[in-house]
Amino acid sequence: MEFKDFLWSLITIYVCARVMGELAARLGQSAVLGELLAGVLVGSSVLGWVEQTETLKLLGEIGVMLLLFEVGLASDLQSFLKVGWSAVAVASIGMVTPFVLGYGLAITLDMTQLQAIFVGATLTATSVAISARVLFDLGKLKTQEGNIILGAAVIDDILGLVALSVIVGLAESGTVSWLEIGRTAGLAILFLVTAIIVGIRYAHLFSHLINRMLTRGRLVVAATTFALVLGYAAELVHIAPLVGAFAAGLVLARTEHQVHIEERIKPVADVFVPIFFVLIGTNVDVSYFNPFASQNWPILLLAGGLTIAAVIGKLAAGLGVVGEKANRWTIGVGMLPRGEVGLIFAAVGLSQEIIAEGEYGAILVVVVLTTLVSPVLLKLAFKRA
Repeated sequence: MEFKDFLWSLITIYVCARVMGELAARLGQSAVLGELLAGVLVGSSVLGWVEQTETLKLLGEIGVMLLLFEVGLASDLQSFLKVGWSAVAVASIGMVTPFVLGYGLAITLDMTQLQAIFVGATLTATSVAISARVLFDLGKLKTQEGNIILGAAVIDDILGLVALSVIVGLAESGTVSWLEIGRTAGLAILFLVTAIIVGIRYAHLFSHLINRMLTRGRLVVAATTFALVLGYAAELVHIAPLVGAFAAGLVLARTEHQVHIEERIKPVADVFVPIFFVLIGTNVDVSYFNPFASQNWPILLLAGGLTIAAVIGKLAAGLGVVGEKANRWTIGVGMLPRGEVGLIFAAVGLSQEIIAEGEYGAILVVVVLTTLVSPVLLKLAFKRA
């Protein structure tokens, strides 16, 4: 690709992502949906304006690492301790139930065991960013339900990233071994816990270094480098770099510079993150969703079945509330949106060739639908409560 073609691709991505994101926001939806639909629009199956290249993919990978770094920065695990057991129970049920339903449906549809495990794992995640945004817009962020939803969503993110590392490990080994699953999961958890504990223990050194530096951009460059270093370390031990970036965010969230890092990292993320979501959309082949083509019926059946499994699985999570005066239905609805985490799963599955484009499109339908209906249903649930 020539440089002028690369520049044109970036211009197209930014303009379309901003226009569609703005439109989605004005319709009361997440800008992520607009960026995803922008990718579908400019992709090869519709307008064909953007062609994926290795350079664009690498920029998108940086974007998704920054996104998870942002999520980690915005997470304060201590604030959820008062609803800890309820959050853990909600997160556990919200992971196990959709996983079992998704796995069972995939096996029923004659998918391979690795694909079935991946499909089930894809349904387990909950988007912290989208849940928090909806709760904030409704003025319910500090309610009992809000605390439990966000606490469970944070735990879901952590467990989801571990599950993603397990899936990537399985894809690379080419076999489905429970011993391998246990080893990869244990390694991912050990890395995450070690990175957080050691990082928090020595986080003051980061602050001390920043306070001694005089050059422009010292804080944002140092924070971004820290996220990339932990992402690189995760990659070295065959764990998804996203785990390292998320851990970096959790560590720096405990420093005196947390607020300033969060403010300064947003413009950087705003440059890279839309590339990731638009490229995800460009992978969608809309021809798979033509109901008049009989060869598409298995994909449409999979999309419908997974959507039902995704909704039921998260609604059941509300049953995990223990000893709290909170509305279980509201909490279940609040766990519905898959958002950016589900998109990350789908993109990794396609890039690792775990799933084909048809299954990828079906998963994107689930992500879009659950993200789209969540604000409406959550508003109704709080009003009913």
